[in-house]
Amino acid sequence: MLNLLSRSSNIHKGNCGKILVVAGSPGMTGAAMLACKAAFRSGAGLVRLITPKKLANIVDIQLPEVITISAKETKQGTLARNNCKEILELSKEHDVLAIGPGLSSQTETKQLIKMITSKTKKPMVIDADALHHSIISSNHTKEPYTRIITPHLGEMSRLLNIPIKEIEENKKSIAKKAANIYKSIVVLKGHQTIVTDGTKIYRNNTGNPGMATAGMGDVLTGIISSFCGQGLSAWDAACFSVYIHGLAGDLAFKEKNIGLMASDIIELIPNALAND
Repeated sequence: MLNLLSRSSNIHKGNCGKILVVAGSPGMTGAAMLACKAAFRSGAGLVRLITPKKLANIVDIQLPEVITISAKETKQGTLARNNCKEILELSKEHDVLAIGPGLSSQTETKQLIKMITSKTKKPMVIDADALHHSIISSNHTKEPYTRIITPHLGEMSRLLNIPIKEIEENKKSIAKKAANIYKSIVVLKGHQTIVTDGTKIYRNNTGNPGMATAGMGDVLTGIISSFCGQGLSAWDAACFSVYIHGLAGDLAFKEKNIGLMASDIIELIPNALAND
């Protein structure tokens, strides 16, 4: 595995991971910002966010480091289908594409997700609203897989039409099943998060109950995307990310206890990396 903390003195931002994030909708701007900020705190050199036009100014004010693209909107203010060509062209300039946080389930946005995930050849991290609307692409079905999907128990239940209780009782085998069906590395989030490519399995041992709060998945998406962009394989990035995510959560729990928030995790990612 690459030593992410060891960088040459003449390195520049273009060598440190260029991440393209497709995220956000009215009421869910925070999901996009959490993912972007987590990517930066994990060492990414450049993060570009494609988000609905009316949300871009909010991100510009809150996260000036993020390059925002004001995308065309539907009547509901979500990402419109006719953004596809621009997103695909921009993805060619980046190392990894993260899609899903806060996108919504608006019909035209769902169509956009399907178009992007079927046509891009870039490594992808697929989360949240994009999980149920992406499609398997021939560009991503060859091993080793370059697509990472990150369902929690409820999302896995909907993906496979299996009761949550059954998943809880058979997490490893069901995660492997999903990896083989979707030709992806699966990150099954929850207590002792499971990562699998359908053959190998990693069970994470960091994290705590205080992390059961909104936004944690968006943060994890940002971390995974960052590590992929910095040169880790999709497998290594997924495993290392869930470990660091949980470790940052453990550091935050010492101070915040059950009052910790997703943004607390982000601020402690550098500490978790230093303590690894």
